[in-house]
Amino acid sequence: MRFHVSFAESLRQLQKSDDDFAVLFEHGSMRGIIFAPDEIDGQEPHIQDEIYLVMQGSGEFEMEGKVVTVGVGDFLFVPAGAAHRFRNFTADLLLWVIFYGEEGGEIE
Repeated sequence: MRFHVSFAESLRQLQKSDDDFAVLFEHGSMRGIIFAPDEIDGQEPHIQDEIYLVMQGSGEFEMEGKVVTVGVGDFLFVPAGAAHRFRNFTADLLLWVIFYGEEGGEIE
């Protein structure tokens, strides 16, 4: 079982991806992802709970109409089904994302 992913390896996987994210780890219903949103974060609500950890950059995070400023080291929790997105973020915004809970959730 894979239990370690370096930051350098996660960046390599992201560069190889055709999307703005790369799945780095999966175990049961949990997935570990690196996410670098494009100029506009067009996410739709997910069917799984998720955690964001800001690795690089800064911006604003909106969830269900509430907005907070985020930066390196911040932790964000998003319950399944909640409308959320990053906005007014720096071009270098980079996030670890952990999806967990109900299996089969879509990553969008």
